[in-house]
Amino acid sequence: MKTAVLNKIVVSLTLLFLLLMLTATHAVAASSDPVKAKKEAEAKGYIFFATHDEIVAMAKKEGKLRVMIGLEPQTSKPLMNAFKQKYPFITDLHVQEISGTEAYQRVLLEMKSGQAMEWDIVHLPLDFAKAYMPYLMKHEILGMAKHGVLKIDPRMVHPGERNIIGVISTVKVVPYNRKLISEDKVPAQWEDFLKPEFKGRKFLMDIRPIELGALVPAWGLERTLDFARKIAAQQPVWARGATRYTTAIAAGEYSFAASINFSVLKQIMSKDPTGNLSYKTIEPVPTRAIDDGNGILNTASHPHAALLWFEFLASPEGQEIIDKYELEASVFTPGSVHEQVTRGKKLSLVDWDHVTKFEEYVKKISAAQGFPKAEK
Repeated sequence: MKTAVLNKIVVSLTLLFLLLMLTATHAVAASSDPVKAKKEAEAKGYIFFATHDEIVAMAKKEGKLRVMIGLEPQTSKPLMNAFKQKYPFITDLHVQEISGTEAYQRVLLEMKSGQAMEWDIVHLPLDFAKAYMPYLMKHEILGMAKHGVLKIDPRMVHPGERNIIGVISTVKVVPYNRKLISEDKVPAQWEDFLKPEFKGRKFLMDIRPIELGALVPAWGLERTLDFARKIAAQQPVWARGATRYTTAIAAGEYSFAASINFSVLKQIMSKDPTGNLSYKTIEPVPTRAIDDGNGILNTASHPHAALLWFEFLASPEGQEIIDKYELEASVFTPGSVHEQVTRGKKLSLVDWDHVTKFEEYVKKISAAQGFPKAEK
């Protein structure tokens, strides 16, 4: 009896020892991954930090941050307040909103001449992304995200450049006036726009075919171009400015339009006194998963604080603020407005692979439609 008990004890202790050894081995392997990744990244000319604490320690020494951002002032201010609350050692934080082609070109000239010394983070408008890329500091953000050094969804990071992040998305829906057209009559699939009853100025179409460009990932370019030609043959009312024409739909001037950004639609719906404005989501849902870019300038004086800012923008707290004020948090963020709107639906996802080609898609589609001009 005693021998049997003793044997059981020995077996139990042996199993416990082996379990501890396996746990320790796994822990060593896990902890060594970032170290290995750091060596690999540095061999390719990238900057890689093995621990989050290292980034925080360097950011504490910097104590400042200068950010150029594409979001609106009502969004950037609460982002600033929340970031400073999270990292109170960043005592000097300045965020400047930027928009418009002229402003983007001016910043590009400053970068090329080495005069963009004022900023740590630059906003990358997607139309100018390629031109901006050579002037960015080469942090291996993607690798640090994958190894948990930075808590950023890796899908938000450019897989090729690895040092650019995108934290907002746009989703296209079909706006309509429920008093002028019933929900069951509104197109339920994209091919429905080609029905005979919708020919001859029956719906609005933007002369800049963003929604069609966003169908390329799901359909391919040739099918999209063919569809664009058929849409043009339907003789829609050509318009420019989604806010303007969707407001006209709410006012009862038109029945429906091909698409609008969901965030813009919700803003107009909130101000629609009639309550007649509604929308339908058509699959594949045109989704620009990456609708902006952000990078750290190679002249940045506070790059470590900049990395913490990127992590904060991608965090649940940062994404919640973006959704609260702009309804444009990333479709990759669980629970975001866009994630909820598209949940369970097939997407046509304009991800990083398509971002740099997107303007080319739009130009070819516009040509296929005969370069239409907006009606007055």
